[in-house]
Amino acid sequence: MRVTVLGKSPSWQDAAGACSGYLVQEDGFTLLLDCGNGVFSKLRPICDYVDVNAVLITHMHADHFLDLVPFSYALRYAPRQQPVPVGGFPGTDDPARPELYVPAGGSEVLRRIVGCWGNADLIDRAFGVHEYGGGDAMQVGPLAIRFCHVPHFVDTFAVELATNEGRFTFGADCSPNHELVDFARDTDMLLIEATLPRAERDGVRGHLTAREAGEHGRGAGARRLVLTHYSDELDPELTRAEAAATFGGPVELAREGATYTI
Repeated sequence: MRVTVLGKSPSWQDAAGACSGYLVQEDGFTLLLDCGNGVFSKLRPICDYVDVNAVLITHMHADHFLDLVPFSYALRYAPRQQPVPVGGFPGTDDPARPELYVPAGGSEVLRRIVGCWGNADLIDRAFGVHEYGGGDAMQVGPLAIRFCHVPHFVDTFAVELATNEGRFTFGADCSPNHELVDFARDTDMLLIEATLPRAERDGVRGHLTAREAGEHGRGAGARRLVLTHYSDELDPELTRAEAAATFGGPVELAREGATYTI
């Protein structure tokens, strides 16, 4: 399984960066895990968007799904996706229409958002839309997928992608919790957020610090720990060191274009 980082920013993009988006490729199958703002443009130099077989969204926050909008426009209106010859393309009876997996209720959220400018069915017509819940497990191409509900400001799901060769766990966005630790037990790679330089001072918690990310990785016994969803305004080496101190081993920082083999 090959995982490529398209975007690792938190809810505001790094300079020239993109928010959450990870390209997962296995045995000729391509899945896009999250599609936050800026991700579609980062995808295109690496993978032709018509070759994406499926998209999986972990939760309905804009920094994890917003680029479904330009992706949908491309699938609906690109010359090569049309049934008649356009712009040198011969026309096709079989335009690309990837599968799209969103949390329960997510399809209605998407319809409300794109409906603000008049075409509420834009994403429904571009993708084959399916909803999932926390107890679900499914086979998507060669990938066995499991979900785990984790605490955040909206319904949010950690995701495990597994093949016969290994397991990749993405923690999505979450506050400190035992569920992710149990879910990611002995995973080959845990990709986990490290949004905060310090814990929230008050109110409901929704994210992890680097130190907490390391604690989660150690509790899970993850073989490899990679931090993501951190800002370029933070000192990267300090972020890495704080996580390594609690993980008890080397920690990697996700960066755009980085590729991991599992």
